[in-house]
Amino acid sequence: MAYILILLVMVLSLIIQQTLQSRFNKYSQVGINMSGAEISALMLKQNGVDDIKIQSVNGKLTDHYNPANKTINLSESVYAQRNIAAAAVAAHETGHCLQDAQEYMPLKLRSALVPVVSFANNTVQWVLLAGILLLEIFPQVLWAGIILFALTTLFSLVTLPVEINASERAIQWLEDSGVADEQTLPMAKDALKWAAYTYVIAALGSLATLFYYIGIANSRR
Repeated sequence: MAYILILLVMVLSLIIQQTLQSRFNKYSQVGINMSGAEISALMLKQNGVDDIKIQSVNGKLTDHYNPANKTINLSESVYAQRNIAAAAVAAHETGHCLQDAQEYMPLKLRSALVPVVSFANNTVQWVLLAGILLLEIFPQVLWAGIILFALTTLFSLVTLPVEINASERAIQWLEDSGVADEQTLPMAKDALKWAAYTYVIAALGSLATLFYYIGIANSRR
């Protein structure tokens, strides 16, 4: 059952990624009068946050907020572009910054998990492989791998409210500030909705994979 769910999640993930790319390409053609960097700067200013650096990074859809060094990192297609897709992404990442400034609990929890999850990500595949190979001799190894994988699953689940809340903050600000109007606001909502789906499907995939490995461990009994 878990194996079938994993395959379903893979198919859904591909559909969501393609739809997300299509939406962003479409909404990138709808111009507004502010760049992504300008939107982030204005949103920070209006919320009284003045210790954040906004910078451009390479890649596409590589946008992220780094709470460790207080930087909003916008991809090249967002930082300087003046369209509603760039506005939605910039406002979303700035939403993460506001979460940090206001000590939003799910973000604090996710940040606290980062060192542990980083270790788990670097070791879990080897521990799981060893656990499967040694299942009949040392089943404890597989359970150790399952625990490590469970930590990455927890991280995916904690990420969901963080991302959804950041999008809600972004949409609210775009509407209240007048940056998005009756025509462009639904576009921003749609773009961020499909971006959120990527985190939902990632969490579901992680859960399905966790159940798959638990099923292997239990099959020995």
